[in-house]
Amino acid sequence: MPLQRVHFAEDVPEVFRASLQDIRRELEVPAEFPAEVVAAALQAVKSPRLPELDRTDIEFVTIDPPDSMDLDQALHIERTGDGYTVYYAIADVAAFVQPGDPIDAEARRRGETLYAPDKRTPLHPPELSEGAASLLPDQVRPAVLWTITVDASGDGTGVVCERALVKSRAKLNYAGVQKDLDAGNAPESLQLLREVGKLREQRELDRGGVNLPIPDQEVVTSNHGWGLEFRAPLPVEGWNAQISLLTGMAAAELMMKGRIGILRTLPESHDDLRRKLGNTAKALGLAWPDETSYAAFIHALDPKVPAHAAMLAACTVLFRGAGYTAFSGSVPAKPEHAAMKAEYAHVTAPLRRLVDRWTSEICLALSAGAEVPAWVRESMDEIPKVMDEADRRAHAYDRSIVSMVEAGLVADKIGSEFDGVITDVDDRENTRGIVALTTLAVEGRITGTAPLPLGQAVRVKLVEADIAKRTIAFELA
Repeated sequence: MPLQRVHFAEDVPEVFRASLQDIRRELEVPAEFPAEVVAAALQAVKSPRLPELDRTDIEFVTIDPPDSMDLDQALHIERTGDGYTVYYAIADVAAFVQPGDPIDAEARRRGETLYAPDKRTPLHPPELSEGAASLLPDQVRPAVLWTITVDASGDGTGVVCERALVKSRAKLNYAGVQKDLDAGNAPESLQLLREVGKLREQRELDRGGVNLPIPDQEVVTSNHGWGLEFRAPLPVEGWNAQISLLTGMAAAELMMKGRIGILRTLPESHDDLRRKLGNTAKALGLAWPDETSYAAFIHALDPKVPAHAAMLAACTVLFRGAGYTAFSGSVPAKPEHAAMKAEYAHVTAPLRRLVDRWTSEICLALSAGAEVPAWVRESMDEIPKVMDEADRRAHAYDRSIVSMVEAGLVADKIGSEFDGVITDVDDRENTRGIVALTTLAVEGRITGTAPLPLGQAVRVKLVEADIAKRTIAFELA
């Protein structure tokens, strides 16, 4: 898969901005915040509800993309005996937002933050999400503090969830942290992040959990224009994600024991899908012995190998159907997230995702042995519907933007030929599928006169590239 960046001429982005407006209109992406919401946010900044517990002594840091300002999470890890103590501070949105106030009502309408190359459409007003509630460096902030003990094997053994004041010492980025780790210059807490992260990855593999290492197709911008690239995640991104997963599993355990909560769930895949993937592996010439688990098979794939990348793309079918399950009084019949092979809840991104404010309040109450707030109990059944709709819009938004830029990248190349790899073949019509170009970070529909060779290198001709329609198509050359 290509990893290089491609830029456009400086005058092209105006074409995309017009198309972006069409996308936002079609998907009803919210515009600017209403005046009453901004006014409520400005007032909330002046009078947040601050906790008594002060943990500004913990040397937290945040790790995010360089331009991020909506910083939800800060971490610090210490070695404790032959195990570890993980401190994970999560922005406390409820310190600024009252149930039923204008900020709350608008957040329920939005559901989650949306991202585009030219702007963010935040869940909360920037005065909060990129200001007073964000875990910015050298600022004392209210937070939901998770203290999780982890044993020498990487298993979580205990958890406390409480409100506290915290202060991040530094705003770090993934590339910088990875560089310091590789050079041996990282502070102990970040070295332990790598240590715990690797242990948690092994625990994931042991229980049969799966994380597909597929390169992200991203829109990139610079002073020279817009482009696309396939970017493989850095190892530190995976280790950092493992801390978030650890916290989400601890939250789910609290909820299951307390018999109240909102879980992120995914049903088990049907046997016919697994059989289909087995057939796909055979078509790609990949050995999948009967004694090798699905998780172990995926873990051994290298996304830089074309046949492996095609297999990983095919495996995404198993992750469709994820949703949210609210429960109270009794636990769900099927509480597990099938990809993780564990119960799991979203609790670590409240600045950007609505449900996390509800789940945080539930876990705070359960950890303290207190009653879950009435406003949470009264409204929690509606949150899965809100989040399902927000997720649908976010996925459509991302896909539409990428399709638009793909079309722009090659709009002046109709009739040109490219090298590519067939990454997917239509089940019902094997002469149709998806091709990924090897010289540009572009994927598109492809048709042939004979069955398409899944995972094989091909020469293709561009026959359609329409920025307004956001479509791109190839045929075998």
